[in-house]
Amino acid sequence: MRVYGVIGWKNSGKTSLMERLVAEITGRGFSVSTVKHVHHTVDLDQPGKDTFRHRQAGAREVVLASADRLAIMVEHRGPEPELPAVLARLTPVDLILVEGYKRDAHLKVEVWRAETGQPLIQSGDPLVRAVATDAALTLPVPVLDLNDTQAVADFILREVGLV
Repeated sequence: MRVYGVIGWKNSGKTSLMERLVAEITGRGFSVSTVKHVHHTVDLDQPGKDTFRHRQAGAREVVLASADRLAIMVEHRGPEPELPAVLARLTPVDLILVEGYKRDAHLKVEVWRAETGQPLIQSGDPLVRAVATDAALTLPVPVLDLNDTQAVADFILREVGLV
């Protein structure tokens, strides 16, 4: 499967770009899955619900299935899973977009905005192949207009060989 990352500092616009990229790329007929890395505790379940009770009882995986959606909650009860292990669980698609995992070894586009007050990640990571920004920058990699979703999608699709 083809994997491409969208990285950047907090509040740089990663999630907004991801949302627009998924819509743009799926609108072109490609299948897309996403992975979102978070640094805080996440629980999609609710205390007292059946699936919560299954997990509390010790189930390793709990599947919640309906006519519209299938959710698999995995209690790994150990260190945070590495990206390759997460990717291995996904159903094959044309492209997996990864938000976060900025230090992992996959190709990435960095979302950068001056307002964050953070330095560019690109200068220290050769896997950052472009920077999507609303600022005027001169860099050794392509600088893409953060607000031109079609251009960012074109770049990523070329990078992974889908055009």
